[in-house]
Amino acid sequence: MERLIVIVGPTAVGKTQISIDLAKRLGTQIISGDSMLVYRGMDVGTAKPDIAERSGVVHQLVDILAPCEEFNVVDFQRYAQKLITQINNDGHIPILAGGTGLYIRALLEGYQFNQAPSDEGLRQALIEMAEQYGNQYLHTRLAQVQPETAARLHPNDQRRVIRALEVHYLSGETVSQYKVASNKLLYDAVVVGLTMERAALYERINRRVDIMMKQGLVDEVMRLLQQGVAPNCQAMQGIGYKEIVEHLTEGEDLLSSINKVKQATRNFAKRQMTFYRRMPYITWFDVDDFDNYDKILETIYNHVAGKFCLR
Repeated sequence: MERLIVIVGPTAVGKTQISIDLAKRLGTQIISGDSMLVYRGMDVGTAKPDIAERSGVVHQLVDILAPCEEFNVVDFQRYAQKLITQINNDGHIPILAGGTGLYIRALLEGYQFNQAPSDEGLRQALIEMAEQYGNQYLHTRLAQVQPETAARLHPNDQRRVIRALEVHYLSGETVSQYKVASNKLLYDAVVVGLTMERAALYERINRRVDIMMKQGLVDEVMRLLQQGVAPNCQAMQGIGYKEIVEHLTEGEDLLSSINKVKQATRNFAKRQMTFYRRMPYITWFDVDDFDNYDKILETIYNHVAGKFCLR
């Protein structure tokens, strides 16, 4: 089995720095498991590490797509599997640094997603229906035929609601339908989870959003819009981008938009932890249990080294 190191945990817990320092120590590469880091020009709102922060460590699946392009879990599986093989063949153990739980679990457990057909005419008809009757109308239609799917989608998440209806009408399946290829992990993997006390994590999230604002998140979103990136495209639905788009295009008060970003990010972190808790093979490390960063890094390195018999 190919070897793999995985670092997961809620947003803002410190995965990026741990992954980079661990990669430097092991002389290996990082594969991003974050669905937003694939987009070029979306740097501030994704907390993407810049060249200096990467410290010479190669980061795969970062800046590979234009913001108008779509990227999904099946794309991620295909890219990541190839990279894992290449890095193992070079004699190294890749580090998968993750923020998108579904991507990580689908890769590790071998999820096989349906390949439902698409129909441009049907999709356009649904778009026009939303324009005429509103997003809630489409969401209600979805709830009538796929109540479980509708329950996890916000009515204003037009792209996913339309895709779910398209899949249903064309195949009768749910857009998220999958089966697991095996009960075992597909890789010889050590999966490290970082966590910390919730109040402290939420404070870190709030500070991160404030830093993003100082770094120019509003200017970044404005530039993307000026470049022709559609406000309703997949990338612009990400947390931080959607709210700032509302500020720029709909006159939403900036302070209100910032608070929405903070709240949405806190909610996302909570959902991440709920999702990761269903993955029993994660070994958790509570950041609050360590006096300083060096001790955390050393403990995680020793855990990884013990797994793979490294010096």
